[in-house]
Amino acid sequence: MEILSATKLFFFLLLFSCHVSFLSSSATAAYSIGVNYGTIADNLPPPKEVANFLKTKTNIDRIKIFDANPDILKAFTGTGISVTVTVGNGDIPSIAKLPGAQAWIEKNILPYHPKTIIRYIAVGNEILATSDKTLIAHLLPAMKALRSALDLAKARSIKVSTPHSLGILSTSEPPSSGKFRKGYDKLIFAPILEFHKQTKSPFMVNPYPYFGYKPQTADYALFKPNGGVLDAGTGINYTNMFDAQLDAVYSAMKRVGYEDVDIVVAETGWASAGDPGQPGVSVENALSYNGNLVKHVDSGKGTPLMPNRTFETYIFALFNENLKESIPERNFGLFKPDLTPVYDVGILRHDQGVGPTSAVRAKIGRQ
Repeated sequence: MEILSATKLFFFLLLFSCHVSFLSSSATAAYSIGVNYGTIADNLPPPKEVANFLKTKTNIDRIKIFDANPDILKAFTGTGISVTVTVGNGDIPSIAKLPGAQAWIEKNILPYHPKTIIRYIAVGNEILATSDKTLIAHLLPAMKALRSALDLAKARSIKVSTPHSLGILSTSEPPSSGKFRKGYDKLIFAPILEFHKQTKSPFMVNPYPYFGYKPQTADYALFKPNGGVLDAGTGINYTNMFDAQLDAVYSAMKRVGYEDVDIVVAETGWASAGDPGQPGVSVENALSYNGNLVKHVDSGKGTPLMPNRTFETYIFALFNENLKESIPERNFGLFKPDLTPVYDVGILRHDQGVGPTSAVRAKIGRQ
């Protein structure tokens, strides 16, 4: 009886510890949410100041940058904030063979990792959208070469991927009809997805309901209450465009046999200012989209075709960037260059007295 009791006690304690661990991780939610840290501006604070701000004043624990900026990589040393580093599109051909990939890793990764936690290497950005045949042809070889270089350098924790725009789909409405572009499905995407499956790395996509905005579907795009859009193929009624876009990607992946590969949302966001008369662009709409996005992703509800999945999601962007070409492009930031919030989507640590925008933030709950 004493042995049985001890065994029961052991399993009780094991279950209790797992339960506590689950509650602890739930209590620190908001952490499937990261930010894209772009730097096309001449008025941004130094990277060290940015790193300290994110660590001490926000709940953000991951960032994505669009290069391998050494100043940023140094600044995030010891912060516990993970970084996704990007290979420039033009560098892809030079790293498509192992020696080039090893040289790139030697220069851009090994001096910083693991003191700076590098989570992913993003090989280029939206390469298929460039229609550059050379880049497209070298994309997967570059991903494979980087994977081999990381393994040889014993940096196996770093995953390799590449972000795609939703232009990779020939059909996305309704979501169940989602398909990759003809000719790209088996020749390009099946091999890329096979790479992700073999290396346990995610398929990265950049869904932007912002670009699909129409006044008649505004609430649907902004996560506001609406009647929804029916997918006749499945009988599912979609109540937000973000889920519909992700499920269209999932349907395309399923068609080529890779629905089990994880999806990471590498970019999504909403401009808070635009050109005169531009519909749908305002602080209120940016707050509604990004604020409700944070809630939705952190809920763990997933999407209708991918229930109970939490998608690692990177909001675009951390800062308003004043050297971008157009007014909307300059106004995707959650923060101004002086680190004050344009609006607060719920990532600020208000217990530390940060975030003078509580009145604006409160609107999220009233959308």
